[in-house]
Amino acid sequence: MTRSQAPSTEIERALAASAPRARFVQAAALLWGCVVFMPVGLNYGAAGLLILALLTAGGYRERAARWRSDPLRWPILAFVAWVLVVLALRPHHAETGLSLWHDGRIAVTLSLTLLLSVEETVWALRGFLLAAAFAVVVIILGHTVGLPTLPIWHNVLVMKGNKSINDALLFALIGASAAVWGLAHLNDTRDRWHWAGPAFAVTIVTAVIVTVTLPNRTSLLGLLLAVFAACVHQWRGRLRVLAVALCVGAVVAAGLVWQAPSVQEKFTLGIHELEAAQAGAVSEGSWVVRFHMYRETTRMMLDAPLAGLGLGSWTPEWHRRGPKLLYDYSMPHNDFLWLGAETGVPGLLILVSLFVTGLVIAWRRRDITGRLAFVAMLILLVATCVNSAMRDAAIGLSLPWIAFLYLHLARAPGNPWVGVPPGKWGALLRG
Repeated sequence: MTRSQAPSTEIERALAASAPRARFVQAAALLWGCVVFMPVGLNYGAAGLLILALLTAGGYRERAARWRSDPLRWPILAFVAWVLVVLALRPHHAETGLSLWHDGRIAVTLSLTLLLSVEETVWALRGFLLAAAFAVVVIILGHTVGLPTLPIWHNVLVMKGNKSINDALLFALIGASAAVWGLAHLNDTRDRWHWAGPAFAVTIVTAVIVTVTLPNRTSLLGLLLAVFAACVHQWRGRLRVLAVALCVGAVVAAGLVWQAPSVQEKFTLGIHELEAAQAGAVSEGSWVVRFHMYRETTRMMLDAPLAGLGLGSWTPEWHRRGPKLLYDYSMPHNDFLWLGAETGVPGLLILVSLFVTGLVIAWRRRDITGRLAFVAMLILLVATCVNSAMRDAAIGLSLPWIAFLYLHLARAPGNPWVGVPPGKWGALLRG
């Protein structure tokens, strides 16, 4: 054996030995994508399995290089550092440990997306698409022939709790993604509706789901905002085309709302709830609750703007300040205000910087990969503002995970989405 052959043989052996471990990471990423619509315990299990896979798969240098090259690492590191500073300097409370756990979970969830390779990210998103398809089948069967009530799909069939809100938000993301795909095919010179039509049909189906099956105003609002944002992202340099697209989109959205009295009723109810809350009313109405939470949480932040009232301080402060009728709530349904109350204005600004960084990354990439990341970050932003998408694990282990996977692909060369759908379908994801 020559000297040149020996290193080659050693490299081949090393690659062969590492292949099963690499497939373990892909399988773990796929699994997490598959369970995002399912109960939160399965999400925790899938996250733990992915961490184990990353620890045993090796390739630490490559993952460290990915981490060092990603601008999102700075707001994530700032978030972790500031949480530790607040933990050291500010008073502790009964829920300090719980708050620290959720802060750590947020940082770990987002960091994991930065460590994955493009191929591993593709496998995770394949799992997400499979999960969405399975959820649609469950909804169809559940509302036609009927299905047994099982925890694995209960929150997809019945609007109950924050896990159902998470599922509605994920459907909104699927609908927005389909709209991005359809808008890209409107540029086709021939057969533009051959693929744009089915794509927009998927968007309409998801809009029906978040209106009828899993009625959620936040998801519907996020979906509409994302579709308009996709138009702006795609035609920002062609103002006439953009104006026409926005007008057509507004007419279609208004028509759909007009044909759905339940949607009109929900938004009208929301306006009435806000008016009642401003007049001093207290009730379990969704926006009445939010009005009082946002007001009192803002006051908490202003009482200690530099470093907050301490980790785990929100619940006891809410019990002390909030209306007695709303005593049992454990989070303010706005993660910016939650961080502002517990960690001060710097904590709020760090979370803002995380979203700004992500949106800038997506905005600067002008193709379909950038648009998909842009709409994903917008939907996550809406959910973070009104549904505790980071703090609540029922949402925080699903929607942020998927949205940051979208964003991770925005930094990959070429069009990585081509590899997500099976077979030749991937070639349709261009733009």
